[in-house]
Amino acid sequence: MAGIPEPDMEKIYRYAAGRVPPEFQDEIRMEVDVRGNTVTIVECRPPWPGDSSREWTREGVARMKYGVESKKWTLYWVDSNDRWHIFSLITPGSIDKVLKEVELDRTNIFWG
Repeated sequence: MAGIPEPDMEKIYRYAAGRVPPEFQDEIRMEVDVRGNTVTIVECRPPWPGDSSREWTREGVARMKYGVESKKWTLYWVDSNDRWHIFSLITPGSIDKVLKEVELDRTNIFWG
């Protein structure tokens, strides 16, 4: 995980896992993708009835980038064209601060 503190990763995984109650995990699940110092929380849904595809759809919810030198996380949101943008309502900070902002979702940009 290229410099990301393990306790921070544990918090992200725990946060994503706690978003969906077990009884609904056949309808929706949350996954965490890690690429270098970037972590993306992804919402996954099963194929529509009648869809011959067996693949679940995957949609990014929130992206966080860890600054190895600054030791701070920056939060990003995704637009309708799948482009990521810095979430400018908070400054980079701890993973707790970033996850709290995702959970609060005061702009309805993460959870709609």
